[in-house]
Amino acid sequence: MTTAVRVTWVQPEDLVGHELRQAAEDGRDARDIARRWYEAGGAPAPERAGASEAAAPPGLRAVAERLLDELALLESPLAGDEPDGLDEIRAACPQWPHARDVRPAGRERLHAAWLGRAAGCLLGKPVEKLPLEGIRALARATGNWPLNTWFTARGLPAPLAATYPWNRRSAATSLAENIDGMPEDDDLNHPLLALLLLQRHGTAFTTADLARLWLDELPAGRTFTAERIAYRNLLDGIEPPDTARRRNPFREWIGAQIRADVHGWTRPGDPAGAAAQAYRDAVLTHTGNGVYGAMFTAAALAEAAGGETDVHGCLATGLRVVPPRSRFAAAVRDGIEAAREERDFDTVVDRLHAAYGRYHWVHVLPNAALLAAALTHADGDFTGSVCKAVSGGWDTDSNGATAGSLAGLLAGRPDALPGRWTTPLKNRLATSVPGFDGTGFDTLAALTHRLTHEEAIRP
Repeated sequence: MTTAVRVTWVQPEDLVGHELRQAAEDGRDARDIARRWYEAGGAPAPERAGASEAAAPPGLRAVAERLLDELALLESPLAGDEPDGLDEIRAACPQWPHARDVRPAGRERLHAAWLGRAAGCLLGKPVEKLPLEGIRALARATGNWPLNTWFTARGLPAPLAATYPWNRRSAATSLAENIDGMPEDDDLNHPLLALLLLQRHGTAFTTADLARLWLDELPAGRTFTAERIAYRNLLDGIEPPDTARRRNPFREWIGAQIRADVHGWTRPGDPAGAAAQAYRDAVLTHTGNGVYGAMFTAAALAEAAGGETDVHGCLATGLRVVPPRSRFAAAVRDGIEAAREERDFDTVVDRLHAAYGRYHWVHVLPNAALLAAALTHADGDFTGSVCKAVSGGWDTDSNGATAGSLAGLLAGRPDALPGRWTTPLKNRLATSVPGFDGTGFDTLAALTHRLTHEEAIRP
């Protein structure tokens, strides 16, 4: 007896539902295609998992492939406000930052950024995929609400644990009682790959350079959502940037944003240069708002890496590289506004979930609103930044990682971060990226600093 392999995020019959959802979000009229899909026996997209539980009935995959191609031909009425080309994006941004010379960030500041990214990611790992009410219930039951430290299963009532099970892949390495160094996560793997990219090609790298690096160094099984689709497209002989567009309903999800940190860290004081680097990285897998998320993050981090100490100024700089009429810019503004208007952060989160709850939990827009709200509400405090980002749900580890990265830069040095966040990391990172398994965060900081310094003095 053989068992079908249900590879997540790439089965055409699973992708149609996601693409129909994406069409509704960007204003394309796909009602006729949706009718034909459901009449053929198709199902909506899996709500939280990467693949449906059962294999498709015979013949449905061919229908799915045909309808995905039809959906790609529908034009979005929002395209004019959400351009894809870098020149068009720049033209749409009236406050685009002026290019500046790179001033190498201090090694201690970069060390704090690496530690912050790891700690924020690790905090969010055990509750990834859980609904908001589950995150709140688990933390409250263990006396950790408002969230202030690692999640734990100690003292958790068995019925509650059964109702809201921890992320099965992460609980063994990310609950307080289990942490022993930083476990592997794509939110850390991609910054490591970015280091390799800059080592080999410098800041003039191309999207094709990144594609070749992935094929050489990144196992396909360590990719997810848009990254896995793009990887598949590369193996099918499709060239970037078409890798981001072909049968890829995840092209506006959060994946490109989690790859942006190193582009910001290595362009300190130069948000325009950081955004341009992040753009060349992002278009391998993403379009539109998915690309804007990477550019926004890189620009905000570049501002902080250059010595800016005000989180609000960093967020404002990030918005300068995003088309102001785009949905991404609106989401960031919504998050900032909610954080400024509401004293209680739970109320902020409830407000954002009411506004953005229709999106998939990995989509970039709800997560952008939450990230901006968390950073604004925390006002630069490290613990507040990561805990608020994670406590709001959605993509908990990715939001925690980005919040920790920016808050770490703002803190300026490792010993400015509370020891409860850094000590359990044991200065050790697990990864499948070649050459980095077991590496210390101090070593990564030194490497990042050296790359930045070499670029700054390069003729």
